[in-house]
This record gives sequence, C-alpha cells and structure tokens, in this order.
Amino acid sequence: MSIIAPNPDTNNNRFDPVAEPFLQREGLPFAEVLDAKSIREAFLRRDALFAQEDIFSTEIVLWTFLAQVLRDGKGAACASAVADIATYMQQTGGPVPSGDTGDYCRGRAKLNLSVLRQLVRDSARQLEAKADPSWLWRGLHVKLVDGFTFTMPDTVANQQMFPQPDSQRPGVGFPIARACGVLSLATGAVCDLAVGAYQGKQTGETALLRTILDGFRPGEVVVFDRYYCSFMMLALLQAHGLHVCARLHQGRHSDLCRIRQLESGDWLVRWTRPARPAWMSEELYATIPETLTLRQLEYDVHEPDCRSETITVVTTLADPAAYPAEAIGELYGLRWNAELDIRQIKQTLHLDHLRCKSPEMILRELWVTLLAYNLVRKVIATAAATHDKAPRRLGFTLACQTILSSWMLLSTNCCRDAAAQWRCTLEQIAANEVANRPGRVEPRVLKRRRHRYPLMNRPRNELRRQCRRT
Repeated sequence: MSIIAPNPDTNNNRFDPVAEPFLQREGLPFAEVLDAKSIREAFLRRDALFAQEDIFSTEIVLWTFLAQVLRDGKGAACASAVADIATYMQQTGGPVPSGDTGDYCRGRAKLNLSVLRQLVRDSARQLEAKADPSWLWRGLHVKLVDGFTFTMPDTVANQQMFPQPDSQRPGVGFPIARACGVLSLATGAVCDLAVGAYQGKQTGETALLRTILDGFRPGEVVVFDRYYCSFMMLALLQAHGLHVCARLHQGRHSDLCRIRQLESGDWLVRWTRPARPAWMSEELYATIPETLTLRQLEYDVHEPDCRSETITVVTTLADPAAYPAEAIGELYGLRWNAELDIRQIKQTLHLDHLRCKSPEMILRELWVTLLAYNLVRKVIATAAATHDKAPRRLGFTLACQTILSSWMLLSTNCCRDAAAQWRCTLEQIAANEVANRPGRVEPRVLKRRRHRYPLMNRPRNELRRQCRRT
C-alpha cells in the first residue's frame, strides 16, 4: 500500500465520514473546527494520504481508529474495527474487506504522526479562538498544566523506549511513560502534550513542559501546581509573554523576599536568580533576569470536618485592582479542572493503559485518543453555545455515548432526518449538567472484591514452570 499525494482539486469531501459524527453542519457553532477539508489538507501538506484505490484509505483508517478509542471492551478490538469498516462499505457501496485485521493494522501504522499531533493542536486552537467570552477568566485565556503517566503492553520494544521502574523485577511490571499536558480552561481541549520515559535524566514533568513552551500564545495565563513553581520555569514563561499562577513550592521560604504589602496576606516579592542548572546552556542562562518581581498571596482553607490549611499562591498578575486577591484564589482553584480532564481521558477513553505493542504505534494511539477527546469537546462546546451553557458544566462521558449511538448513521448519511438527529444530540448533551460539588471528599477504596488471585511478583515463565512441576 503506497502513499501518494492525490490531486488537491478532486475528492474534496473524502474526510466527511471523519468529521460528520462531530457536528460538521453549516450554521452550527464550531462547525468549521477541524472539518473535513481542514483534516484532508493537513494530511495533504505532509504528502501523507494513502493511495486512493486502497480499501483502507486514510479517511477510513482514521475514522475507524477514532471509533476504536472512543469505545471500550470488545468494541475497541481491531476485529470489531474491521467489522465497522465492512458495515460502512456495505452501506456506501464500496468494496467490503475480509475479516482479516492485518491490512487495517498496517493502515494504522501508516498514519503520519506529525499530522495527528497537528490536528490535535489545531482543533484546540480553533476551539479556543471561537470560545464565547463568558467562558474566559476575566477576558484572559487560561491554560492548565498537569502531568500523568500511562502504561502499555510488556513488549521488548516498549520496554526499550519506556522502561518500567527499576523497583520492579523484569517480566513483572509494565512499560510506563510520563506525559505533561496543556489543557484549555475555557473548552477543556488538549492544547499540546509532551511524552517521555518515566525515569532518567530530563524526563520529569518540568523538563517535558519546557519542550512545548512554544505552543503557548503571548498574553495567556498558565496555571499549575507547586511542582512546576521554580524561578527558571517562571522566567521562561515570562520570556514567552505569559502570565503565571501557581502554588508556592514547599522548598521556598515565603517571607524572606517581601518588597511591599498590598493588602493583608498579599505581597509583592522579589526572587533572586539561582545558579545555572545542569540542563540549561550558558547562552540561555545569560538571558534569564537576575530577579523576578512577583505577587504572593496567602489563603486559609477551611473545609467542614477537615483540617485547615494555609496555601501560598504566586502570580505575575500583580495589579490588585484588576485582579483582586479573591479572584487569584479562584483562578488557582480552577486548576483542579486539569485533574478532572485527565481522569476523563484516562478512564473514559482508556488512556491509562494503551493497547499497541510498539512505541511508534503507542504514540499514534495516544494522539488519536487526544484527537477524539478534542472532537468530543467540540461537540460539547457546540451544545453549550447552542443552549447558552458553559462547556465545563456538561458531562463528557454522556457526550461520548451520544456520539457513538449515531456514529454509523451519520457517517454513512443513512439517517432519515439528520437535522432532527443533530438537535436531539445537542439537547441530550446540554441537559446533562455536572453538579457543582465543592468540598467533595471520596476515599480511594474499592467496595467490589475482584478475583482473589495474588499479584504477580515473578516473571510469567517462572510461574509457568512452577505450575508444571506441581
């Protein structure tokens, strides 16, 4: 199956099946966000379109891959994906493939990784650009930063790229990767992501974040937890024209650098540049300012039946008239949305453990999952704009289920009344508002007892030999 660059003047709607389930309909809000034409042009720019005569064309493979990552259980298997292709071809009059999954898997391996990442970034940027002003924080675009890990099948290739922790015996653990993601507060979309090994030099979350700083736009506000709150990180972000709001790192003294008190618990402080870290070049270090003037605020957090806590937040939003102390505290509290978004991606879209057996396919599965997530966020944003609600208040899981329920009908244009189906989809999503539950506390325990097998603490081959001997 060769890769060619088709004539750009023909087949302009080849990617309609990819975009149709995600509300590609004129007149709807966000209809032009990652539509069929823009997806096709992204592949065309990289000469990454497959041969047109191939059953497993670029649009069919991408369409099927998106459906795979949105489903779970048996519906996420490659055999089920090929069955979807057969149904689609039968409904649209195309050649029906056999039940063999080999050609489809080889088609997935040809999807251009750079294009997939670009589609994720483009979709987030387009959603952000057209976000309703009421979704922004005081007129500013806010980006949330957080890290997470995910595992993958225990193959030799995966272990070489993403080795398991040294604390686990070979053959017992799983390869594990670390990721640092940037998410939009307004729309919930994933704006960018950096991936690396779980351990080793320059594999931490801050090192990963430094590799994607160019993805931010000047004037945005970056919110993250205290793990990222260092002099060098804040200086680099300011050099990119960005504002910062973060919790003070526990290793930094909060009362040794005060310049002037603005209000009670609200100070202007000066941080002094530390020695050059090993990862930073001398040229870059010379561009770092010797001091940073920041605003430091202290808040007492009181929760019923919980211990009280004082947290310290630092920010570059230094004007107390434009950004009162209460507003800064609210902004940092919104950081929790990143935790919720990542939980949705890992649990609802099953990114906690990917299925592919090579590092290259792991990365493709990762970016297709994020692309599916952003496209669902597009549908949620459309429902929110249509029904005058905030996208952050609409449930993600039900949106996935609603999209999948009409996936084949909309992709094959077999729906008897597409307009009515669109209206019903948006109404269902808009009606599913997530309750506001401040101060909610849940213990991390399981009620249901799973199988009472012991955990594997030796390689499987050793355990097999033991079973044979007994």
